[in-house]
Amino acid sequence: MDHLCEIDAETQDIVSDPAFELLPDNVIVEYLDSILSGAIEDLLDPDFLEVLDFPFTKPQLFPNNVCLRISGGPAFQIIQTLSPLTQPLISTVIPTGPTYVLVSPQSVSPGTQILPLSPPGGTVAPPELTASVLPVGSLSDRLCKILPSESVDSSSPIKVSNELPQKNTESPPPKTERKVQPEAPKCVKDYVHHAKSHIKNACCVMRGGLGMESHYVDMHLVQRKLLIKSGKNANKCLEKELVILSDSERKQGKLDKSQLFHNTTSRPKQSFALLGKAGVGKTTFIQRLCLDWASGSLPQFQFVFLLNCKLLDLTKSSYSLKSLLFDLSMSPHCEDSDTVFKYILSSPDDVLIIFDSFDDIKDFEGLLQSPAKSPTGTKYTIKQLFSGLFQKEILSGCTLLIATRPKDVLNQVLRKMDSLLELCCFSPEDIELYTSKFFKDTSIQENALTKIKNQRYIYSLCSNPLLCWITCFLLEHHDGCSDALPTTLTDLCQRVTSKHLQLANQENSILDYKHMQNIPQLCKMAWEGFKNHSTHANRVSSAELVDCGLKSGILTSYKTLSHQENHFAGLFTQNLLGAVHLVQSKQVNEKTLVAYGGVQLRKRKILGESQDVMQRFVMGLLFQKAPTNGISILDSSIDIQAKKKAVDAHLENLKPIELVPARLLELFHCVYETNSGKYAKVLLKNLPDNLSFCGVQLCPSDVYVICHLLQQASALKRTFSINLQDTCIPISGLKELVGLQCIKSFWAHTADTIGLWEDLQQSNDELNLKSAIEKFTLNPFKATQGYHIENLPLLVQIHREKKLPMSPCVSALDEGVPALSQLQRVEFELGVQTGPELFPKLIEVLPSLQSLEHLDLEKNKIGDFGAEKLAGVLHFLTSLKLLNLSQNCIGDAGVEKLSQALVSVPSLQSLSLYGNLIDDSGAEHLASVLPDIKFLQDLDIKFNKFSDIGAKKLSAALKNCTGMKSLELWNDFIPYGVFEHLHLQDPRIRSL
Repeated sequence: MDHLCEIDAETQDIVSDPAFELLPDNVIVEYLDSILSGAIEDLLDPDFLEVLDFPFTKPQLFPNNVCLRISGGPAFQIIQTLSPLTQPLISTVIPTGPTYVLVSPQSVSPGTQILPLSPPGGTVAPPELTASVLPVGSLSDRLCKILPSESVDSSSPIKVSNELPQKNTESPPPKTERKVQPEAPKCVKDYVHHAKSHIKNACCVMRGGLGMESHYVDMHLVQRKLLIKSGKNANKCLEKELVILSDSERKQGKLDKSQLFHNTTSRPKQSFALLGKAGVGKTTFIQRLCLDWASGSLPQFQFVFLLNCKLLDLTKSSYSLKSLLFDLSMSPHCEDSDTVFKYILSSPDDVLIIFDSFDDIKDFEGLLQSPAKSPTGTKYTIKQLFSGLFQKEILSGCTLLIATRPKDVLNQVLRKMDSLLELCCFSPEDIELYTSKFFKDTSIQENALTKIKNQRYIYSLCSNPLLCWITCFLLEHHDGCSDALPTTLTDLCQRVTSKHLQLANQENSILDYKHMQNIPQLCKMAWEGFKNHSTHANRVSSAELVDCGLKSGILTSYKTLSHQENHFAGLFTQNLLGAVHLVQSKQVNEKTLVAYGGVQLRKRKILGESQDVMQRFVMGLLFQKAPTNGISILDSSIDIQAKKKAVDAHLENLKPIELVPARLLELFHCVYETNSGKYAKVLLKNLPDNLSFCGVQLCPSDVYVICHLLQQASALKRTFSINLQDTCIPISGLKELVGLQCIKSFWAHTADTIGLWEDLQQSNDELNLKSAIEKFTLNPFKATQGYHIENLPLLVQIHREKKLPMSPCVSALDEGVPALSQLQRVEFELGVQTGPELFPKLIEVLPSLQSLEHLDLEKNKIGDFGAEKLAGVLHFLTSLKLLNLSQNCIGDAGVEKLSQALVSVPSLQSLSLYGNLIDDSGAEHLASVLPDIKFLQDLDIKFNKFSDIGAKKLSAALKNCTGMKSLELWNDFIPYGVFEHLHLQDPRIRSL
């Protein structure tokens, strides 16, 4: 048998314990000799001793860190416990003295290391200096690479979106072949055929009675990912966890409906989330998907079960998996359900289960807890059944698809989805196509499309398919060809609801004087549903009220085999009626109206998008005039002046500077809905100079409202800087906003900004091109996601070559890109996973940032290699005042290179090397150049690895640095007594 004992620091995956280095080699050798002398042989398995061999006998041959390798197995490390008084592991071997432990590398979990106290012989440090915790470090870049990364939910299959995919050094898992299923019994085939026929009949009609085949516009999908940050600030709310793509990225990443279930990786995707705002067409898309299955376009699925979450009660423990699929879905009655269900259990890969309107689930608490375990027999709640399906406890292998609004679904569900897909809005081409499908007559098509385009706000709303439909509906039923379209969302929805009531009255005579009383009751019911996050309308005792709602299109009926329910037709309809109740009901006081109808600093999370729409409708109903034609849902005899005054005071006192970007956008919408110049002026007067919509996905109607209100700022002589980073603003909207006179500077996605410049150049708009280049800014530049930094090299190329890609020289670029030459602050916060990979791109950019004053690179694990690269470009940064290199795994080699380069930065005032791996050698290199950094005032080098030797070197150098104000150099390897002595000699030496 071969015996191996490896002393191989290069191949170890364990960082050496600093305390281990405190003991002399001869002490460890004597201890091991005493163990191997035979006392332990009686206690251990002889087979274990046979595979160990210690070839060293002399102290000088014994290293500080020993790795013992058992033949055919992993390496073991010998580790001494920190305290020499610790009770030994095997007390019969050595009753007193230090204890050593053999540890397998696999058993050492890379976690957070608490640095040891000062070495023996030093004065004991105070508790506040010994409680600091730093990441595990090592002495070289080679060991830096094995440091633990920031923790990411290991159960999540979603890739961290602000990090580039890590190179997979492991061999890919073997592809699993699809199981060959036995031929289905005749009753199963008959049921599938019957189900497809049933689906064809149930899904062939869209909203408003329009045919699916004749009116459906195929919409694209965009792959979305979750943002789980690994930088300094990792806590983000749900709406910030969805990565907001740039306009260029969305265009490049579009998918067709046929690509929805395609697997491009070896790991099969089994859970999909279809995301989209209210009215974007999620339900219609699912209907189209079911029709495709019924027509044979989804051959991978033999069974499709569509469940409407509006009809599901998650609390009753009375359902089995079989009853969920056959009784609560849209599937038809099955004569031999036992046989079919048994076949489904044997072929889960052939099953697609769809949960539509997933955001209508009201009981989210513990949604993924207590999953169902048995597919047969046991009764569960629907919550438990969903949890069991989602976590593959039952029917493992089936495919799940949930449709939901992005802000209203729980974090715990989204994080565990295999694929997140967003349904795109209508493009301008889609709006034209839908209009042509809606109006069959060519002349009517052209007239309708012209009217829509002339009313730009309505045209922007038509990017939402539902609002596009109601706009076409309103045009179809106009009393006169010259009638102008509404100018606000409130007016649009109010006119359409009135028209529905009028048509229902003409056809059914349901709205005589007696039945007009049903409208306030419907409004109250809508308000109660809004408060309870419910669209359910079955709690009404009056059959006449339900009949009125159904015939007027305010309510819609949903049926399953087990029961039937009535719900409000949509979010816009319910919220409009709820807003009417808020405005006109005497039961609602002014305080309640402002609480629900006025923009607040914080949004009620459970209400989500509903609250935004409700606020807009309240503002519109309070301050707009009611339509004069049709049947009005407002009672003009009710006095609402007191409520107007309450909202007026709320708007006057609101401070926009205190609003987060999402709330600021809603304030813009609410002011726009008032259709009042007075409130527009109040808003513009109170707006801060720096506007930020960063992190809010802007749709075309958002862009129009912002532009419309800011256009009036010139009369007030106001100018603004606007942050459009992470907003997904289309280039057409960016062009319109940047062209406003009141916008003095803007910050948008770099790729989209370059796209804007190219668009302006292609249209030969030199004046606006010059303005767009001059207005673009990057200051302060904060990189928190990979794409923030990826496009900067292209911007630098434009700056240096003074021309756009694939184009001749541009006169507007004669001075380069001002945004680069004027950039003063850079914060590189990509974290330890993405930071090292993208740091070279930042190095490419730095030489062009000659005005840079603040460079923050904290916690990116750039190591000695990155420090050397940085040292090579520091001489370009002649204006640099602050350099933060804290917690970057920089060792002596890196500090040596940096020390030589720091002398060439004459303006440097503050340098932080906190929490790195600098030993005495590195401290000596830094001390040698410290007097030559003339303007340096503050140096933070605490919590490194140098001892009192390095501390004394730095202290001696400090005497020659008369301009320095502070030197923070405490770490746990310096005896506290030595540190106290140095502090007494020079009070500029500090601990914390």
